[in-house]
Amino acid sequence: MRIGLAGVGRIGAFHARTLVGLDFVDELVVTDTNVEAARALAEEFGMEVAADSEALLASGVDGFVIATATPGHAPLLWQGIAAGVPTFCEKPVAATLEETIALTGLVAATGVPVHVGFQRRFDAGYQRARRAVESGELGFIHTIRANTHDQSPPHASYIPTSGGIFRDCNVHDFDILRFVTGQEVVSVYATGANKGAAFFSEAGDVDTGAALLTLDDGTIVVVSSTRYNGGGHDVRMEVFGEKGTIAVGLDHSLAMGSAEEGVDFPRGPRKWSFMERFLPAYQAELTAFADVARGERPSPCTVRDALEAFRVAEACELSRTERRPVVLSEIKGV
Repeated sequence: MRIGLAGVGRIGAFHARTLVGLDFVDELVVTDTNVEAARALAEEFGMEVAADSEALLASGVDGFVIATATPGHAPLLWQGIAAGVPTFCEKPVAATLEETIALTGLVAATGVPVHVGFQRRFDAGYQRARRAVESGELGFIHTIRANTHDQSPPHASYIPTSGGIFRDCNVHDFDILRFVTGQEVVSVYATGANKGAAFFSEAGDVDTGAALLTLDDGTIVVVSSTRYNGGGHDVRMEVFGEKGTIAVGLDHSLAMGSAEEGVDFPRGPRKWSFMERFLPAYQAELTAFADVARGERPSPCTVRDALEAFRVAEACELSRTERRPVVLSEIKGV
């Protein structure tokens, strides 16, 4: 297959390196507004370089991967859909709720396959948790704890356009919560705080967040996030049920130590970035996208899925700023 990739920044370069190692990729064409960065990456891996996204889409690609900064996602997704090219888009598909709703309608109207990059759906641990819930192995589920704790903060320039900690960071938790439970969030109460660098508060954001969610079956969910988990990158989910409990991310890479004497868990080594934590999942999701592009399976994570996760993030941000509970019916949807 001939795959086009827009964006060669941190996640784009990571996807490029992943794609060139996958059997289904025969040719990879890259483009970026930073022409020198695109050329350097192309020379390193023997890729083609397109002058811009229009040229890339016109070059006969079988699939289009969008991995630019967030403001570029929606315009490029519109281009991919208009060209009729199956498209993989990193989250979020758009920077605003209104754009996301519009894209949801566009995809429904055109039928062009779009796969959104919520890679946790392809992580073996989360898939095992989903099977445990679906099968009834845990009995009824009453409580879930989910966290996304980054080892260190991103560059200050990233935060003003990130959308805030709930839209940028916890949106992964909101999506995987829907995936694992099959339920929808009906209400949220969220808060946040800053104890780190000033650039978070200067951008109207927080470096640590938490939210209490209620699902439509009554399950209670506690979600947390931080940009300052110095002990390592820590992404987990704990699912508590009537008959048992299962945890995702509870292995020897766990970014914490025990206060109990004689306990040697975890033994390490720890993970230090989301790319390290989810490398197999990233490989699996791009392999799945190839199946989508060939018409062999429907999108495993649609723009409508992305919209529902975004609505929860929007509700959390509204709750944080207005310091009140928010029901999801307050947040526009389709």
